[in-house]
Amino acid sequence: MPENKNRQFLEFERPIKELFDEIEKFKTSAEKNTKLDVSQVIADLEQQVIEKRKDITSHLTSWQKVQLSRHPDRPYTMKYIQKMTHNFIELHGDRNVRDDKAMVGGFASLDGETVMFIGQQKGINTKMRQLRNFGMANPEGYRKALRLMRLAEKFNKPIVTLIDTPGAYPGMEAEERGQGEAIARNIYEMMRLKVPVICVIIGEGASGGALGIGVGDRVLMLENAWYTVISPENCSSILWRSWDQKEKAAEELKLTSDYMSSFGLVDKVVPEPFGGAHWNYDEAASNLKQVIKETLAEIKQVPAEERVRQRISKFSKMGFWDELPA
Repeated sequence: MPENKNRQFLEFERPIKELFDEIEKFKTSAEKNTKLDVSQVIADLEQQVIEKRKDITSHLTSWQKVQLSRHPDRPYTMKYIQKMTHNFIELHGDRNVRDDKAMVGGFASLDGETVMFIGQQKGINTKMRQLRNFGMANPEGYRKALRLMRLAEKFNKPIVTLIDTPGAYPGMEAEERGQGEAIARNIYEMMRLKVPVICVIIGEGASGGALGIGVGDRVLMLENAWYTVISPENCSSILWRSWDQKEKAAEELKLTSDYMSSFGLVDKVVPEPFGGAHWNYDEAASNLKQVIKETLAEIKQVPAEERVRQRISKFSKMGFWDELPA
């Protein structure tokens, strides 16, 4: 996780920042005067930080969870792969256009088991964000993902997808190369994969960009992630002709993990460290790894053909609707 001096704080995290500032003041004083013992004071303040993180997490609004999912210090796909696995071998390209840096994937060892990991990757600084296109994949990104899924199926290896995107790239060139078809093809093909597939929403799960790697036997979701057809800002822009209503839109969209679980759109919510995953990368990754291993063990008990049947049935039943009499 970032060093204390490099931490970034959201507006609602300001009380935590004030405690960190106090800790830094006491540490500076101790450095100037080696006879001054401030260890107990610092320990008390650090405990207050933990309590404040816990308190803030328990009272988050939907919009604050959206902000938390976008926290600049939040771990992205590659960080989870790094923390959960060994010997990750990244594979590149869709064998057609180019290698989309917004979509990453490859084989890795999950406690001795070879698993195909695929996910959207955002950049950790300005240069990398531009390289990764802010986690918004082009058609070749989704075609690369599908190529890797078929490769995993060929060698009978399970697939884990990590979803974190504000949406598929909406540029003209992406549409010209078949963005909609690429996502639709992935949804269709993922339904029929004969290997276990687990999808995890680790941050932002917006629109078809998320669904392009979001069809699996089980869908997991981190506690402070969100999952919906449209971002709160764009929803506000359409309904109120302004982004000013984004907080109201976030509430109305019911996009948070508790709603997604109650709607049956995700199968399990994975807890995060107090205050969010950005506070402790190791704990966040350990929590997710444990759930992935348990879920994989459960899915493997079901024969391949039955898994496919259950997967199709699962997604076919999603949503609420009424049928009018003829």
